[in-house]
Amino acid sequence: MNVDKKVAFYTLGCKLNFSETSTIARNFVNKGFERVEFEEEADIYVINTCSVTDNADKRFKSIVKSALKKNEEAFVIGVGCYAQLKPEELAAVDGVDLVLGATEKFNVTSYINDLTKNDIGEVHSCEIEDADFYVGSYSIGDRTRAFLKVQDGCDYKCTYCTIPLARGISRSDTLENVLKNAKEISEKGIKEIVLTGVNIGDYGKGEFGNKKHEHTFLELVQALDKVEGINRLRISSIEPNLLKDETIDFVSNSNTFVPHFHIPLQSGSDTLLKKMKRRYLRKVYTDRVAKIKEVMPNACIGVDVIVGFPGETDELFLETYNYLADLDISYLHVFTYSERPNTEAIEMYGVVPKKTRAKRSKMLRGLSVKKRRAFYESQLGNTLTVLFESENKEGYIHGFTENYVKVKAPWNPELVNTLHTVTLTKIDEDGLVRFDFVDTEVIA
Repeated sequence: MNVDKKVAFYTLGCKLNFSETSTIARNFVNKGFERVEFEEEADIYVINTCSVTDNADKRFKSIVKSALKKNEEAFVIGVGCYAQLKPEELAAVDGVDLVLGATEKFNVTSYINDLTKNDIGEVHSCEIEDADFYVGSYSIGDRTRAFLKVQDGCDYKCTYCTIPLARGISRSDTLENVLKNAKEISEKGIKEIVLTGVNIGDYGKGEFGNKKHEHTFLELVQALDKVEGINRLRISSIEPNLLKDETIDFVSNSNTFVPHFHIPLQSGSDTLLKKMKRRYLRKVYTDRVAKIKEVMPNACIGVDVIVGFPGETDELFLETYNYLADLDISYLHVFTYSERPNTEAIEMYGVVPKKTRAKRSKMLRGLSVKKRRAFYESQLGNTLTVLFESENKEGYIHGFTENYVKVKAPWNPELVNTLHTVTLTKIDEDGLVRFDFVDTEVIA
């Protein structure tokens, strides 16, 4: 047992990483370690890395330094996507003792023989072709909602993306195990579950270790909707070509799935979509948004978009900007293109200067602010349900409606992890929404 040993975790990147960090942490706790916050002194620091952007790579070094300031003798471990793509680079960072790749990260406790610091980081990483098996995971206890992993890896070949190199082929959890995990989460009193994966619309592929689909994403959604004890289910990012009308119709009539979709676009230009090797053109995206708004007029729709991709001229950027300005969407996640090794895009002509990328990013972020404000204004007067979160932020408690409007109220610890019916009344100067309580009793 490791009763006296403390372990802390830091997660970079996506919801999927958060779900996996939580599962790795439970493995440590089951081995007798005490989990503490990253800001505290610990014997072991585990950093779950991301490599979607150059910035995520750079942050790793500063996080390692932060850990060693708390305990210079701490054993530092790097896992995750960056650890798979560039294990030797991580191992060379001062203070890093162990680096584990895609297949090894869930067995991290097996690689700790003692906690003596290494002069050079020890590396255990696989060939990505070996990452062909599935490890289920979910986050719990970290926040008022849980991230439930249902799928991993990706078979798409987008020319800017390293995720297939970091996570391997598309593969899915069994439907039986997803439902078991969802039930476990609901029994812990968590009110909301967010489905996550690399390409969740591809759910069912590789479910039992083979390439064919045993189940579809729609069948997954239908089965989860029947799990007792879950108040809310939210679909995270899903590709537009894999979001089918049947799924949208089902969500519109569901008791638990909420009217919120996050759909990657990446570019509003068909020319660039083809260069990116996306599996759709703009019309498909337009149709998805129109279908959602037809059956769920108050639905929130978030969009991923990349600026500065090679070959993005001023005209093509404005094509994206104007397309998004006219589209009935609610907010944007803007990514500035960064060159990633071993991708097709890094060899493409038409490199966009970094100053231009920054300018375009700023323009789209400004558009996102306008879009979010307009969406919030459209919801004023509506009666909705809010799930309150657990953090006291400068004397306020925050929460989200089912359609992802962020609200605020004076801090009241009794509201944490409770659902209330409210009427949205006004938008504060910070862009968040105030409300009046409708119910006097907690819904759940």
